[in-house]
Amino acid sequence: MTEKQKAKEAEREAKRQARLQKEIERTESLMVYEKQYMQQGPLCGIDEVGRGPLAGPVMAGAVILPTDHMILGINDSKKLTPRKRDELYEIIMKEAVAVGLGLMDVDVIDDINILQATYAAMRQAIGNLSVRPHLLLVDAVTIPGVDIPECPIIKGDAKSVSIGAASIVAKVTRDRLMEEYDKVYPAYGFAKNKGYGTAEHIAALKKYGPCPIHRKTFLKKILAEA
Repeated sequence: MTEKQKAKEAEREAKRQARLQKEIERTESLMVYEKQYMQQGPLCGIDEVGRGPLAGPVMAGAVILPTDHMILGINDSKKLTPRKRDELYEIIMKEAVAVGLGLMDVDVIDDINILQATYAAMRQAIGNLSVRPHLLLVDAVTIPGVDIPECPIIKGDAKSVSIGAASIVAKVTRDRLMEEYDKVYPAYGFAKNKGYGTAEHIAALKKYGPCPIHRKTFLKKILAEA
C-alpha cells in the first residue's frame, strides 16, 4: 500500500469513527427516560402501528431492553429504511429481555373503533411479555385498563430507545403480515402499500370492492364516491 493509499484509508477510518461516535451520542440521547426511571425496575417501551390504513390489523409492540444495551440505529420506525428496520428487528429480538406483540383485526376495529382497538392491542402486547415491567414508556397516549404505572411521551418513538424498539418490532411484524395478505388478495397491492390509502389502492377498491381484511368503517366515503 502506497503512502497515498494509506492516507486515504486513514481518512476513511477517521470518518467511520466519527459517524460511529455521532450515532453513539444520538442513541445515548434517546435513553434519558430510561436512565431516569431504571432504578424502579424493568422499563417497557410500547408503540403501535397501523392506525391509519384502510386494511389490515392494528399492531402493538412492547419491548423491555437490557439496561446495559448499546443497540445503535434505533429510531422512529418511519424514519428507517425497510432494510434497516429488518436488521434492527433481528437484533432487538435477540437482545431484548422480553418482547410482547398485540394484534386486533379488522372485525375488532370495525366493532369498537380504531382507538379502542389500539388500546386493546397495547394491553395484549403487555400481557404477552414474559417479564412484568415496573413502568410503561408509551408513545403519546395513556393506556386505559392497565395496572402498571405509565409515562406517556409525545413523539416517544423518536425520544425513547425503548419506544423506538417497540415501534420497529411492531412495524416489521405488521409489514410482513401485509406481505402475506398480498399473496391472498393481490389486486390491492398490500405488499407495497401495507394497507394505506394510496392512489393505486383506492383505485383497486373502487374497481373490485373491499376484501375481507378491509376496514369497512374506514371505507364509507371512498365507496360512496365509487
